[in-house]
Parts: sequence; structure tokens; C-alpha cells
Amino acid sequence: MLAEYLLPLLMVACLFGGIFTGYPVAFVLGGLAIIFALVGEVPLPFLGMMGSRIYGGVLENWLYIAIPLFVFMGLMLEKSGVAGRLLLTLQRLFGRVRGGLAISVAILGVVMAASTGIVGASVVMLGLLALPVMLKQGYRQEMACGVIAASGTLGILIPPSIMLVLMGSIMQLSVGDLFKAALFPGLLLGALYVVYLLVMGRLKPEWMPLADPDAEETDTTPLAFALLRDLVGPVFLMVTVLGSIMAGIATPTEAAAIGAVGALLLAVIARKLKYATLRDVCYDTAKTTAMIIFIVVTATAFSLIFKRLGGDYMIMDLVDSTGLGPYGLLLMIMLLIFVLGFFLEWIEISYVILPILLPVIELMDFGMSTQATLVWFAVLMAINLQTSFLTPPFGYALFYLKGITKGQVEITTIYKSILPYVLLQLLGLALCILFPALVLWLPGLV
Repeated sequence: MLAEYLLPLLMVACLFGGIFTGYPVAFVLGGLAIIFALVGEVPLPFLGMMGSRIYGGVLENWLYIAIPLFVFMGLMLEKSGVAGRLLLTLQRLFGRVRGGLAISVAILGVVMAASTGIVGASVVMLGLLALPVMLKQGYRQEMACGVIAASGTLGILIPPSIMLVLMGSIMQLSVGDLFKAALFPGLLLGALYVVYLLVMGRLKPEWMPLADPDAEETDTTPLAFALLRDLVGPVFLMVTVLGSIMAGIATPTEAAAIGAVGALLLAVIARKLKYATLRDVCYDTAKTTAMIIFIVVTATAFSLIFKRLGGDYMIMDLVDSTGLGPYGLLLMIMLLIFVLGFFLEWIEISYVILPILLPVIELMDFGMSTQATLVWFAVLMAINLQTSFLTPPFGYALFYLKGITKGQVEITTIYKSILPYVLLQLLGLALCILFPALVLWLPGLV
């Protein structure tokens, strides 16, 4: 088997080697595709077909229009000041609960995830807003950093999620079905975070001291009115974007456009829509979208060459040789994805690994339809990939958080802070594996 599949194995080895050099992943994927196409003597007609596949299957895919719109929506909402006001109001609501500020951060993470879907923006925003306040209040550094990083990553799972948009394209699934399926698991993770914080508030009260009741109150607005005022904007976006998709009124692309306009309106209402803000948001949107599309194109080329050299047959033979049942194979795949998340971004894993594993998943029998199996697996993979933002050495949420601490917190402290939340994410993943209805109930109901 080793001699038969030498080139696919070398491709995988070179991929990991290239990533560890620190070279941009998109260039590694594209360069390896070209090198192994020459080494493997791939016929020129196939290379021409590959170009058509990339153009027709990726660049012409209307679903990808949703990416810049969702990115724009998230970045504009970050600049509008809505999140900052909401955090202060939630802090007032939970002010007399041990760990109330941390719980406020977790809830705000859920709200912003359902409004933006941009992990980098969420982590940076939560860090800038909450970290100085938490440290000043006497929170242990590990507790403050952990809840900020973990809550910020919920945006990659809770709809509207760019990850689910790309997975829908790869697996030929309805993005609306994936949004419905991922909503409850995402809320479940948020609930696990809150329960953990409540428990730690009891077990380690010195890690999460209460706010000083004599501190000067900056907002004298009645709490009920403040909650209503600060929740209207995010709820408006959630209802318009998710509601229109789930009700079948709008496609994900159309809903993304509605969300982008809604974010602009919120910025106008908050009097934050200036030329400099709009320019910065448009620039960052273009940069983020270009990065995603570049990786998508080069990962597609890598996957096609990998399959041409027999990589898909290598995977099938490897699966057959294990002798495991469907659940055994599922656990093995989840373990593989979890380990890959230490070294690869979710985009590379989705576009390199998912097309290879898709035929294997379609053959698994879990007592449900093939369509339901694929939707279930996609959400399981999304939950698993959320951990890739937190696991060292390449957890991007950790680097986002480190970048805004200005030397106040060591990177080793940030690494230690995320361990409980990675375990909570794995617990959420295990629950969704054991109880598929957590994922499939809402798509079947709506």
C-alpha cells in the first residue's frame, strides 16, 4: 500500500512541512498542486479541466457572494458601538451574580455570533471591551482570557456562519438547512459556558470577584429600558437575517445583503457612520474575502490533484482496513479533524479533507437518510473545527487576544485559559453525536 500511494502520502507530508515553515497556506496548497501535477505526470487535458472546475465550481458560485456581505455586516456592527453598550447593560443585569461580568461576555458572544459570524472581529471586540474591565475588577487572567476567546469563536458556528456557507457549497447542501441545524448546538455551547462560569463562581469565588457596589454608575437609564434599547439592534439583525432564511423568504445571499444594510442602518442610528469608518470596513472586507477565496481556489486545486494521484482510493482503503462500524469511523474522523485543527485553519480542512471524506460519509449507515446524515456530519465537523481557533500552536483566537493585551498577559497564560472551553466544546460535540436530534430537530420542524 505504501508504494502504491507514495505520491498522495508525499503530498500530505509536504503539506504539513510547508505549513510548519510559516509560508502562507494558500501558496503552499497551490504550489504543491503544481509540483505534484508535474511529478505525477498529470495529463494537460486534466489540468485544463481543473481550471474550468475552479472557475465554474468556485468563482461562479453565487453562494460566495454571501461571504463579503456577511463580513461587511460583522465589521460594520463592530464599529457601531452596539456591542459595547450591550456589554455594559448585561453587566448591570448580572452585577450581583458571582462571575456576572464573565457571564455577560458569554451572552454577548452568543448575541454577536448570531449577528456577525466573524471570529476575528468578535474576539478583538470582546477583548477590547471586557478584558480591561475584568482585570481591573480583579478577575484571574486565565478566567478572563478564556471566556473572551471561547465566546468570540461562537461566531463560526452560530448562523450566519461563513463556515456553513462554504460547507454547503462543498457538500451540495442547503445553507438554510445547515443554519437551522447549527443554531441549537451553538446555543448549547453558549449555555455550557454559562453553566461552567456559574459553577466556577461557586468553587473559585476569588477568581471572579463581584463588582464594587459603590463604584460610580455611568448609565442611569432604567435597566429594563436599557436592555430593550441595546437589544433591539442585534435582535433586528438576527430576525431579518436568520428569520428570512429559515422561513424561506430569502436565500442566504439575499439575507446577507439585508444584514449588510441593517448593519449600516445601525451605524447611522448610533451616529458612527463616517467616511473613515466606511473606508476601513470596505478595505477589511475586501482583504478578508480575498484571503478566503484565494485559499478556496488553491485548496480546490490541491484536492483535485490529490484525487487524481489516487488519494481518494488511499482514504477508502484505509477506512476499509480499520474494520470499524459507522460510529467507530465517525469517531476516528472526528479525532483526525480535531488533531488537524492544531495545525490547519478551518478553510484548509474544509476544502482539503471534506471532499476526500465525503464519499466515505455518504456510505455510512446511521439509520437516517443520506441527506440527514450529511447535514448532521457537517454540523459535527463545524463544532469540531471551532476548537481549531482555540488549540495551540495555531489557534487564531489566541493570537487575536494576545495582540490586544499589549503585554499584560503572557501567551502561556492564554494557552492555559482555553483548556476548559476546549473540553466544553468536545462535550457539546459528544452530546450532538449521542443525540442527533439536537442537530436535526429544527431542520425537520421548520
